[in-house]
Amino acid sequence: QVQLVESGGGLVQAGDSLRLSCAASGLTFTLYAMAWFRQSPGKEREFVAGIRRSGRGTYYADSAKGRFTIARDDAKNTVYLQMNSLKPEDTAVYYCARARPGDGITQTSGKYDYWGQGAQVTVSS
Repeated sequence: QVQLVESGGGLVQAGDSLRLSCAASGLTFTLYAMAWFRQSPGKEREFVAGIRRSGRGTYYADSAKGRFTIARDDAKNTVYLQMNSLKPEDTAVYYCARARPGDGITQTSGKYDYWGQGAQVTVSS
């Protein structure tokens, strides 16, 4: 049974940093691209960043470029999202997601078949 468990969310001030982790189990982690999405109240879930298998390529939404870094540790079955220079508009629930077998990174949430429960990130001004 595939499980994705996020951790590391919290309440921070604008300009602070935060690192999210997503621990995966029940799958052969090295076979899958992974991604982070986020969702704010009243908004659709949006792509934040993605990483291909073996870290061979990373992709970012425009809002994340230059501030966020996605990384993976295949030995620990974990994907990370390092978030720097946080802004109030980054406030959202952040979800990690597994791409479908054989798929790469896409910004379409429907292309991902497993999701974590989400981690709340709140950035105060």
